[in-house]
Amino acid sequence: MEVGNRGGLTKKDSNMSEVTSTQPMKVGEAPNGGTEPAEARPHSIFFWIIAGAILAVVLYIGLGYYLYNLTHETTDDAFIAGHVVAIAPRVEGQVIAVPVLDNQWVHSNDVLVELDPATYATTLEQRKASAEAGSSNYKAALAEYELMEQKVKTAEAQARSSEADVAAADATATKADADYERAVTLYKEHTISSQEFDQARAGRDKAKADLNSARQKAASDSSKVDEAEAQKDAAWAGAGSMLAQSKQSGTQVDSARLDLSYTRILAPTDGYVTRKQVEPGDYLQAGQQVMSLVPQNVYVIANFKESQLQKIRPGMPAEVSIDAVGGREFRAHVDSIQAGSGAQFSMLPPENATGNFVKVVQRVPVKIIFDEPLPENMVIGPGLSVAPGVQTGSFFMPAWLRGVASAALALVVMTGIRLGRARKANS
Repeated sequence: MEVGNRGGLTKKDSNMSEVTSTQPMKVGEAPNGGTEPAEARPHSIFFWIIAGAILAVVLYIGLGYYLYNLTHETTDDAFIAGHVVAIAPRVEGQVIAVPVLDNQWVHSNDVLVELDPATYATTLEQRKASAEAGSSNYKAALAEYELMEQKVKTAEAQARSSEADVAAADATATKADADYERAVTLYKEHTISSQEFDQARAGRDKAKADLNSARQKAASDSSKVDEAEAQKDAAWAGAGSMLAQSKQSGTQVDSARLDLSYTRILAPTDGYVTRKQVEPGDYLQAGQQVMSLVPQNVYVIANFKESQLQKIRPGMPAEVSIDAVGGREFRAHVDSIQAGSGAQFSMLPPENATGNFVKVVQRVPVKIIFDEPLPENMVIGPGLSVAPGVQTGSFFMPAWLRGVASAALALVVMTGIRLGRARKANS
């Protein structure tokens, strides 16, 4: 057994220590022969940087989604709607031309369908002839009325002349009567002869006869005035009847002209031709729908839950994402809110007073109008799915501030994770 030195180590042990200290260390080994912690590895720094960046991006997206839902009311139960115009003829007839195609864009007053106008053109000519005859009859009746009016004036003048003759005959009769009374007195006094007395009496009798004749003639002329007045009134009534018939004929002409114009069905507004169900040779009835016209000024009907209506008001700004254009968002605003749920105005509204009742959240249609034009190269029509979001709050965080907050929060989280791992490794 070898004697040890003061340090308690043998010579052999000292030599072995020297040999061990001179051997090179492996990568990842600690000076004492242990393994180096993972946090001290060079490649782990890049791992933490990438993980922190991913966390920051996730926090940025999540914070934006949270803030959006905090200030917006959204729904997937929404679609494009529009004032679709049903095209139907006003008159019946056989189709001779359909100059439009399916899904074609047409302008207002463009011809959509043409009907055979022959029957209506003939009817128009007949009505025109009838109107001309009625106008001629009215002119004749009016001329007759004017003639009767002149006749009344003539009769009135004759009646006035007869009245004057009566007055003159009455004066003559009065004078003759006075002459006869004087002649009677003078005859009794034997102042005049019998011949003179007879002449006075004959003059009195003749004056009385002339007076009676004048009165009869005046009465006859007066009755002629009444007769002329009656004939004038009859002529006026006849002229009025002819005038009414003439106006009726004119109205019939206008009606026939309208019917003729209705043989050309025109587009009432700009839009796309859809559901075309007419071809040349078809016989159409009045009111039979042949196609629909979809205008370009469409809007959105969003069916929000009744619990979402607490904050929604007309005039609030909104954003509408349209699936048909790749989810592109368009600026819009709330126009109006329907006064009642959609189910209440359905064909079979619910009757909650009968049977078992289960409370169901109702949806209320909200009309949203676009504030910017839609793409002209895309056909956006009724029925397309959209996703509207109504801004109900005014809180707003800029994108740069949201990015800074997300980065700071990610840094705090990653720092906390690293410190936790370091404490766990040291323990």
